[in-house]
Amino acid sequence: MSSQPDIRYTPQQYLELERAAEYKSEFINGRIYAMSGASLRHNNISMNIAGGLHAQLRGQPCRALASEMQVQVRATGLYTYPDVVVVCGEPQLEDTTFDTLLNPIVIFEVLSPSTEAYDRGAKFAHYQRLESMQDYILVAQDKCRIEHFIRRTEHEWTLTIYTEAAETLQLPGIDCGLLLSDIYDRVIFPEAEEDARS
Repeated sequence: MSSQPDIRYTPQQYLELERAAEYKSEFINGRIYAMSGASLRHNNISMNIAGGLHAQLRGQPCRALASEMQVQVRATGLYTYPDVVVVCGEPQLEDTTFDTLLNPIVIFEVLSPSTEAYDRGAKFAHYQRLESMQDYILVAQDKCRIEHFIRRTEHEWTLTIYTEAAETLQLPGIDCGLLLSDIYDRVIFPEAEEDARS
């Protein structure tokens, strides 16, 4: 049995392939990793967050961008697609294709069973190397639960957990707040789906 060759790519080769591809991929350490598609629940949550932020940030110096905006972490070489990002002031971009952001201030990731450990661990470690990033928010899609990490110093983050639909996720750095009931609007959790089938 022959083994597959260990193919490594440069960031430029990755970007050329990525911009021509029909699906999204992440890039780290010379390797390209295909990203899986998102569920209806995942998409609903992402759009609710992006829509809520977009409405509040209209006319302000910050803007919300959905999952088609790629982010590069220059310090580690990661290229990835957060579910929602917020950038303030002038966006810093990788090149003149204008599709790769370097300076997000807020990043949201909607957790999936296949990516939750990565989003909590290695990916968060990459994101912490972004000097611009002030807020990292992990959003469960199987229950009402949001974990909000706020940067206090270069190496210190505080965590606030929200679990009630009536609570408001506060983002003071961009002067926004999102009700959990709005984030989870039209989202049916797995337990409710099971009950409906019974």
